[in-house]
Amino acid sequence: MKTLPPGLEAHLRSGATTLCWCWRLTRRDGARLGFTDHDRNLEFDGTVFEAEAGFEAGEMAESIGLSVDNLEVAGGITSERLAERDLAAGLYDDAKVEIFRVNWQSPAERVLMRQGSLGEVRRSGKAFSAEIRGMSHYLQQPKGRLYQFTCDTDLGSPKCGVDVSKPAHRATAVVAERRSDTTFRAALSASFVESWFARGLASFTSGAAAGFESEVRAHTQDGDGDWLTLWQAPPVAIAEGDGLVVTVGCDKHFTTCRDRFQNVVNFRGFPHMPGNDFVTGYVRRNRS
Repeated sequence: MKTLPPGLEAHLRSGATTLCWCWRLTRRDGARLGFTDHDRNLEFDGTVFEAEAGFEAGEMAESIGLSVDNLEVAGGITSERLAERDLAAGLYDDAKVEIFRVNWQSPAERVLMRQGSLGEVRRSGKAFSAEIRGMSHYLQQPKGRLYQFTCDTDLGSPKCGVDVSKPAHRATAVVAERRSDTTFRAALSASFVESWFARGLASFTSGAAAGFESEVRAHTQDGDGDWLTLWQAPPVAIAEGDGLVVTVGCDKHFTTCRDRFQNVVNFRGFPHMPGNDFVTGYVRRNRS
C-alpha cells in the first residue's frame, strides 16, 4: 500500500489529473540521471528529469512473497547523457532505479512507486531494453563465506587488507602498440616481472575507452616490452596513446598470498582441506 502526499491524493480525487512517469538511475560511481515521459524537463530532489529521452516502460506488477518482480524499460538511446559506450562498458550494471508517479504541474506532488536495480540490458543499434529487478532479487544471491581451497575475497578489499595503491602493486601505462581488440603493448611506469598483472584490473583513464575496466587475462613479456591481454574488449577500439592504470593480480592461492603479498594472516581460504584425490582414495595394504 502506498501512502500518498495530501496534495497528490487531492489531485487524484479531482478526476482530472496531470500525471507522468519519472525514472532516476543512480550508477555505482554516484552519477545520477533522470528521465521522464513528459514533454518537458522536470526537476526535483536535485535531479533534472530529461524529457523525450526515449524511455517507455512495460507493465508494472507486484506480488506478495519473496518472488522477484521484474519490469522492463525499452526505448532508444537518444539522450546525450545515455551513451551506448557507457552501457557497453558496464557503468550501468546494477544501477539503482527509482520510479516515480509525478504531477507534472506540481512535481512536489509525487510518490515513489517502485525501486530496484538495473539487470540485463539488451542493445540493438540505437534501441535498447533494460530489465529492472525488484529488491528481493538480492535475497537469491549467496551470502557468507565459502569453504574452498582458494581465498574467497577480492584483492584489496577490507577483508584482504592488501593496499593495491602502493607502487609495488600498481602502475600507470600508455598503450604503445595495438595488436587486437584485447591485446596491446603497454609502456609501464616501472619494471615488473612477467605475469605480475595477470588476473589484475586494467582501468582506462584517457582516450575513447576512458572509464572502461576489465580483468587482465595475461601479462607477457618479450623483447618489445610488456603485453597485456584483457578478458573483455572495450566498447570502442583502443588506440596508441590511451592511458590506463593496471593493478596487480592474485590467483587466490595460499602460496601467492604468502610469497607475493606477505598476507597469510588475512588469507581466507582453506589450503589444507582434502581434495578429490582424498575422496576417491582408498587404503592400500603394505605387504612389506
